[in-house]
Amino acid sequence: MLYLLCESKARSMIDSFLHYIQYRKNYSSYTVLSYHNDIKQFQNFLLNTYQLTLNQASSTHIKDWIVSLKQENKSNSSVNRKLSSLKSFYKYLSRENKITTNPTNGVFSLKMPQKLPVFFRENEIDSAIGETKDTENDFANQRKTIILELLYQTGMRRAELLGLKDSDFNFFSLTLLVRGKGNKERIIPISQELKNKVKQYLIIKEENFGQTPTFIVTDKGEAAYPNFIYRIVKDSMGKVSTQDKRSPHVMRHSFASTLLNNGADINAVKELLGHANLSATQVYTHTSFEQLKENYRKAHPRK
Repeated sequence: MLYLLCESKARSMIDSFLHYIQYRKNYSSYTVLSYHNDIKQFQNFLLNTYQLTLNQASSTHIKDWIVSLKQENKSNSSVNRKLSSLKSFYKYLSRENKITTNPTNGVFSLKMPQKLPVFFRENEIDSAIGETKDTENDFANQRKTIILELLYQTGMRRAELLGLKDSDFNFFSLTLLVRGKGNKERIIPISQELKNKVKQYLIIKEENFGQTPTFIVTDKGEAAYPNFIYRIVKDSMGKVSTQDKRSPHVMRHSFASTLLNNGADINAVKELLGHANLSATQVYTHTSFEQLKENYRKAHPRK
């Protein structure tokens, strides 16, 4: 009976936290789902290992969970993301006076090796976008082109692309309204060429499905989902690039690297990417410098 009461209390805590981050913090539905999955995973660990509920956890239990995740060969970045979910959850509970002690205090993230972001070369992206093959479904071909163009020309995140509406495009001013993390809005310029491609895509989409609530839709006219975008990018870039990682986020890296390599101001790139801090953008300057060194080695006779 006592366990059932504790379990009911823990369930109420989770629901309250998820409601807070979704409606007060304006986190995307994908982020909310990720937080929920991480917290539930820790909850199951507590139950199966210690027969405890979330409100009975201590820092020792969280550290044991981290060890168990590493034993499952989870990467440090994956573990840190899960730990970040727990920290946010227990910080909320502490602030709302739902717990007396925050069990994540004294629990630190795992060290991460410094990795430079990978990116596609401009000619690889051009090849992927310019690839033309006979297809029975011309809409699918148009959609693939639009997805690749938008990711590369705007640097938007996958979740931001999924959240686009037809009305977010302003063809008169050649701009695009993007809703980023925390529902923060930013305006990104688009080219005349991209405008023309978007307008053509909208015509074909309406012919097939009429008015749709989201800009990118599936073959059934339904709202696209994260893995749908990932597969299109992975398959398209896999035909033209030897890069092992071929995700939508690599397109975002490519956007930033291309701008910096061509002399764009880093603060402008920061605003276009929707970064809260300049430090998140500065990592791309290292990538650009590596590209500069490669060009030097190829071109200078005394390399």
